[in-house]
Amino acid sequence: MLETGMKSKKTSLSELGINDAKVHWNLSSEELAKISVDNNMAAETSTGAITVNTGEFTGRSPKDRFIVRDNITDDAVWWGDINIPFESEKFDALYNRVTEYLSGKEIYARDSYVCADPKYRTNIRVVTELPWSNMFCYNMFLRPTEEEIENFDPEWTVVCAPGFMADPERDGTRKHNFAILNFGRKIALVGGTGYTGEMKKGIFSALNFILPHQKDTLAMHCSANVGKDGDTAIFFGLSGTGKTTLSADPNRKLIGDDEHGWTSENTVFNFEGGCYAKVIDLTEEKEPDIWNAIRPGALLENITFKGDSDTPDYESSKITENTRVSYPIYHIDNIQESSVGENPKNIFFLTCDASGVLPPISKLTPGQAMFHFISGYTAKVAGTEAGITEPVAAFSACFGAPFMPLHPTKYAEMLGDKMQAAGVSVWLVNTGWSGGPYGIGSRMKLKYTRAMITAALEGNLDNVDYTTHEVFGLAMPNECPDVPDNILSPKNTWSNKDEYDDAANKLAIKFNKNFEKFEEYANEEILAGRPKAK
Repeated sequence: MLETGMKSKKTSLSELGINDAKVHWNLSSEELAKISVDNNMAAETSTGAITVNTGEFTGRSPKDRFIVRDNITDDAVWWGDINIPFESEKFDALYNRVTEYLSGKEIYARDSYVCADPKYRTNIRVVTELPWSNMFCYNMFLRPTEEEIENFDPEWTVVCAPGFMADPERDGTRKHNFAILNFGRKIALVGGTGYTGEMKKGIFSALNFILPHQKDTLAMHCSANVGKDGDTAIFFGLSGTGKTTLSADPNRKLIGDDEHGWTSENTVFNFEGGCYAKVIDLTEEKEPDIWNAIRPGALLENITFKGDSDTPDYESSKITENTRVSYPIYHIDNIQESSVGENPKNIFFLTCDASGVLPPISKLTPGQAMFHFISGYTAKVAGTEAGITEPVAAFSACFGAPFMPLHPTKYAEMLGDKMQAAGVSVWLVNTGWSGGPYGIGSRMKLKYTRAMITAALEGNLDNVDYTTHEVFGLAMPNECPDVPDNILSPKNTWSNKDEYDDAANKLAIKFNKNFEKFEEYANEEILAGRPKAK
């Protein structure tokens, strides 16, 4: 086995079943970018970042995500359409086929870790078939020092082989692509897809099982930042709702943009070492932090160029709406150096309401907060998942059901306890449509959403008058600095008020229908947070 680069004293891929490979260890992002460009796997852009095409899959494939069912997961995992069981024997056989496929190849290995709080640090060894997949993991996972690498002892392993195609009849998969978690062997196995997000979300799903189940720490699909007074704000939301964009605030330090833990010590820590942002319609004016982060070391996915130039065309969705960029968090100037914050004071539930019904901002009672957290309403935005071409109304428990191995009520109970203990204010923010549904109304302007969130963070909504929404019972502020008063109540933005009332009632029915499966777990306070459908 030929090996290059810096590796641990405890390193051996033969222990993983990979033999006779040429292994490149812990290469820098510059080295990985050069290899990718030199081998025509990537193109360099005018910004100095490289761009790749992830191939057949330009988003996650939830129906091809599995968890091995064994004595660790059998009674703990919430099995169903989201957490699909996979047989241990089938996993072992498939894993052996993947490692046999990688044996003898030129491959890339990386030692990294997740969880910025040292108490929860988890070491990850990543083995990838492609250099740019490894570069993605350099960007997204936390980076150990050279001294730490010398004595690195991995707890989990990620193996990613986009070129390996499973045989469903033989291997037990649904199609040729797969992403499988094995908690017994502590392996995340990805094959048949080049979409890098499968690796990131695989480790996130693992932490969503380990931290609440074993370490009394809430795992959250959220972004987080901290103000000059040390107050932490948390932003929940699915992809496309604005977590990355809205947490990038020049007046607040970024903790992280997607995945965090909330400890029993009332601290919030980033799981990751980078950001994975959507770049469709990206402009320097709207999102300067993301724009300026796209420089050497950044990895763009599935973009096209303007004409025959090397200038990225962020307006184009020719390949997918889900164009992305990953970059290390230090590409953002205004970051929290430790990636840990204290004293959470505000929580924002971000939803992209394609029906145009929900207010652009509303303050929630504790019961409403728990109801909306368990509901996790949004619209699946085009390109975020395979097959999604325009917004589709959806409910995703805890604003992250695809990554939650435990029952949603486990996360909800933990969040409720922490909200009460910390005395946080909880806000529902609609980054979706106003003035009508998708196709008729228009998307809420980013500058207005930013102004509303700033007002909430600075206490400027504490002493204003509120109006109660007729159907959802939400408290809507009557005024907000730098926001036109007429858009604060969504009904005011519709030309036909009767059509609005009908749309609001239909959405309320969908909320209540979705919540039926959780009713037996809900107390009276949570049930009182339901909308009043007619």
